[in-house]
Amino acid sequence: MGLVKRNDKLSDLKKAVIVISSHVVRGSVGNRAAVFALEALGHQVWALQTVTLPWHPGHGPSTRIVPDAKQFDAVIEDLCNSPWLSEVGGIISGYLGDKDQAKSVAKLVHAVKCASPEALYLCDPVIGDLGGLYVPEHIALSIKSDLLPLADIITPNRFELSWLTGMDIQTNSDILSCIKTTDIQCVLATSAFSDKVEQTANLYFDGKNCFVAEHRSFAVPINGPGDLTSAILMSRLMGENDARTTLGLVTSSVYEILERTIHAGGNELILEQNISSLKTPNIPIKITKLPIGRI
Repeated sequence: MGLVKRNDKLSDLKKAVIVISSHVVRGSVGNRAAVFALEALGHQVWALQTVTLPWHPGHGPSTRIVPDAKQFDAVIEDLCNSPWLSEVGGIISGYLGDKDQAKSVAKLVHAVKCASPEALYLCDPVIGDLGGLYVPEHIALSIKSDLLPLADIITPNRFELSWLTGMDIQTNSDILSCIKTTDIQCVLATSAFSDKVEQTANLYFDGKNCFVAEHRSFAVPINGPGDLTSAILMSRLMGENDARTTLGLVTSSVYEILERTIHAGGNELILEQNISSLKTPNIPIKITKLPIGRI
């Protein structure tokens, strides 16, 4: 049998994405969620683990393996000197297991941008939620000092944005004011406010426009939507979508997968059966444009 002929050229393939976050043996959070989503959307993925766990900590105590700081940095050094860095079009950093990892990640961001100046860096500051910080404060501070200043994109929840900026958030206008203080041109803030009861929202600011996408909130807690959101957002931003379309696609994909997961009775994101939700989500999302002048 002869080889199947294809028209694809290496130069026509989507750019690779480096994902640096946690790894669980069971579940779809951290790298497990992000890598699957990005590969389903057509990207090669370079994945580096910041911590290894049997499952999400929310399911109960478990063994936690954090790579030695020197070994982690040695791997980063290898990646910085890789002859394939020009393949990379995006970097995502998420949950960190040690404060020293932030400086190592920053080093890799600089190396990638040197090889590919158009590459995007998305910092998902996974540090806490409305209940407070769930990482040691020194890790949160390292993300704030070493990674946020390098970010093209950030994807904090409401608590994380408030903590990182030191500002109180009570309204979507407050979220916009916080975003302005970061000098980051692309921000997707999850757990934003909706005027409707039992709804939540994503607020997206791209430096020129601000949109809010509302959807029903879920009483059943499922881990991983933040990691999934960051991965899908990165892929969509590496495409040619406008701000409204980008927000709609990201929100619809995550909402659709959450809804199907809960309907199936899952306690972890069910991704493998919902690839179509990643590629072509069908749930319509209400999107409202907010005046930038409110800031």
